[in-house]
Amino acid sequence: MNHFYVVGTPIGNLEDITYRAVRILGEVDLILCEDTRVTLNLLNKYGLKKPMMSYHARSKLSKVDLILEKIEAGETLALVSDAGTPTISDPGSVLVAKIRERFPELEIIAIPGASALTSAISVAGLHTAEFTFLGFLPHKKGRETLFKEIVGSERVMVFYESPHRILKTLESLTKILPNERKVVVARELTKIFEQVVSGSAETVLKYFTGNSDKVRGEFVVLVDGK
Repeated sequence: MNHFYVVGTPIGNLEDITYRAVRILGEVDLILCEDTRVTLNLLNKYGLKKPMMSYHARSKLSKVDLILEKIEAGETLALVSDAGTPTISDPGSVLVAKIRERFPELEIIAIPGASALTSAISVAGLHTAEFTFLGFLPHKKGRETLFKEIVGSERVMVFYESPHRILKTLESLTKILPNERKVVVARELTKIFEQVVSGSAETVLKYFTGNSDKVRGEFVVLVDGK
């Protein structure tokens, strides 16, 4: 029986991929990816030539139907994201749900790999035996509710943020968090300009407002529990 693989790919450094992931990508009939150009760079790095099909947040339902048809025809597919582990704050979760619904007997296999979430936690220096992951914070509706949840949490709270909103987010945290609550911001993990800034919300905000050239890339924000 064919399989469906969910394959973790590097979040920056192309060497952060497992031997198993490279093997699987070389064996499947088709690779589903957010941006075929990004995935092509990874395939070229490891000398792989495989058919690809785009699947992303703006894909139409007809694309899902086409993928289901390929699975029904006996093709083995792999799902990757542009960076990291698919389905984590990623539209791949919708596709996997559809596949499970349509083919309950199909074996869906995780091929573990890099994740900005676990990478940030590993270097944050916080007590993360328990934590809550919030994904990307909403831009408007529900945003203030989540900030209240962060303030009241006894667990570490982790979320992703864009460079366009990171300063606004840090300003909000500065207003609501006491100084003893540590905030850690991990930026551009595994890339050339990888950086981790730690301290009170006010300290971290002052750093980034004073170093505007650092307000770029991809951010993971961790807030220690109370």
